Amino acid sequence: MAKLLIVEDDKGMNGSVCSYFESCGYEVKGCYNGIEALNEMENGNYDLIVSDIMMPQMDGFVFAERIRSENQQIPIIFMTAIEDKFSKQLGYKIGIDDYITKPFDLDDLVLKVGAILRRTAISTDKKIEIGNLILDSAEHTAYLNGEELALTVREFDLLFKFLSYPKKTFTRSQLMDEFWDYDSSATSRTVDVYMAKLREKTKDCDGFEIITVHGLGYKAVLNEQK
Repeated sequence: MAKLLIVEDDKGMNGSVCSYFESCGYEVKGCYNGIEALNEMENGNYDLIVSDIMMPQMDGFVFAERIRSENQQIPIIFMTAIEDKFSKQLGYKIGIDDYITKPFDLDDLVLKVGAILRRTAISTDKKIEIGNLILDSAEHTAYLNGEELALTVREFDLLFKFLSYPKKTFTRSQLMDEFWDYDSSATSRTVDVYMAKLREKTKDCDGFEIITVHGLGYKAVLNEQK
């Protein structure tokens, strides 16, 4: 059973989120600010953190920075009413894993948590095997039919991301935020060029297909899911 830490200063929302996750089979602890949450982290092992940004005593940005200074592995999701691009970029730069804006459907948050926990399990194992392709994150190397597949570091990271979340659509903006420097000259066209190269290099992979979601971005679909 995964153990979640919910950090939200609104007591009503905190209680609602905790209760919903408990009904979905998770073990949950609620905290009302970053300081309380840091103290709780010292007392127990958690699998994932869901945190607000605007909180008294210690905001979510400072809290996430403190967590990342000591723990690079635990996933962090921001749930917040702040939806400007700068805040999202800052969150990803600090090292959060996902970002959901209020108001949101609790089912959507549960799906995000489940997907990230599955990815974390994959990351712990360090390998993804789909069809005739093996991605080894420890080596940062891809193997197709037992032969090394020539991928750049960014191409490997993009492919590992897509195959960690099969059927999840990633917008061009999300991909730029995560895989390109925030002050770079990268545009949505840059993403399209990379995806075209990645498709060409993986055209002989028999376990999945990278699909364009028109008007949004891209996703990987496993052949068994079609």
